[in-house]
Amino acid sequence: MNASHSALALFTVAFVSATAQPLITHKDVFAAGTEGYHTFRIPAIVTTNDGTLIAFAEGRKDNSHDPGNGDIDLVFKRSTDNGATWSAAQVLDDPGEKWAASNPTPVVDRSNGRILILYNRWEPGVDTPQAKAGTMKNQTWLRTSDDQGRTWSAARDITRSARDYDNWSAMFLGPGGAIQTRTGRLLVPAAMSPDTYYLWASLGAFSGRIEVMRSYALYSDDHGASWRRGGLLGALTNECQLVELADGAVMMDARQDAGDHRWIVVSQDGGQTWSSPRPGQTVSPVATSMERYTSRAAGDDRDRLLWTGITGPGRKGLVIRVSYDEGQTFANEHLLYGGYAAYSELTILKDKTVGVLWERGVSDGYQFITFTRLNREFLEPPGTPVPSFR
Repeated sequence: MNASHSALALFTVAFVSATAQPLITHKDVFAAGTEGYHTFRIPAIVTTNDGTLIAFAEGRKDNSHDPGNGDIDLVFKRSTDNGATWSAAQVLDDPGEKWAASNPTPVVDRSNGRILILYNRWEPGVDTPQAKAGTMKNQTWLRTSDDQGRTWSAARDITRSARDYDNWSAMFLGPGGAIQTRTGRLLVPAAMSPDTYYLWASLGAFSGRIEVMRSYALYSDDHGASWRRGGLLGALTNECQLVELADGAVMMDARQDAGDHRWIVVSQDGGQTWSSPRPGQTVSPVATSMERYTSRAAGDDRDRLLWTGITGPGRKGLVIRVSYDEGQTFANEHLLYGGYAAYSELTILKDKTVGVLWERGVSDGYQFITFTRLNREFLEPPGTPVPSFR
């Protein structure tokens, strides 16, 4: 066992009680400096209909930087044993020399088992500020798999559906956080940038450069054959996540462009329009995750939403929280890792355990993308106060 895995083993815990066995395990899936890549970043994960886990990431060949600063492939690994072991990395999309593929955002169509993954491509040297309206410097593509991620279709360009081509300079997806609603609609979180990418302004105690991106959702009612754009949020936001609420409404949890808290909005029409934003979790600007865990309508004892994010200072301290009131408040916070941590993505495994794919560091950030598996007894150990139904 190498030093990094020894360090990881120190915080792998299994608790045992007379009535339940809380469980938390950790497994590094991607490691910087291996499999031909300098760094792996931007995790996304899905559980397929047969229980296979597929973990996606950006494979950054030249350095750890975002698109516009080097060659980036989209890569994935599969696990058929609940994340205990993983395949070797496979390339899902290599857009070309010095091009970048980014922001993997997968979703499973539960009606037919098809896995869809939407992602961005960027021309060499282009990131969000360099992209321009009316050009293909920033693109949106789609691939599908009908065999649990073993093989994938050819890439299909959906740029003109995903982006207001003539007026927006760029759009980017998720990363992660796509869902299928009970109506069968596929909903994919996204954010746009106008040609004016940022401005200088003051917001509360903050004064400085503010990025002027706004979140929205893409939706498809024909299993991904065609896509439409919903309305923009009424707050400056970017990376975002979606979850369907117990009453059929859709909630979006969006990263703030400035300030100390995220923004929450709700849609009553499947992502086409959004409510006025309200403050969400207080957290540094980072990609977090939110996921439906249990549902009374599905026969569970109560409705639960899960949220993962960092507590800081900076990009450190990954926690998981539970909501018993459909995202109004969160309780039962548990620390998953106290060291360097950043982006995270949740999935629910077929055995109803919880999976978290997240960025981890030991001596600095982004050294690993790690898979953590935990169960309900870890979230709610015996004796833990759990709010009653509202």
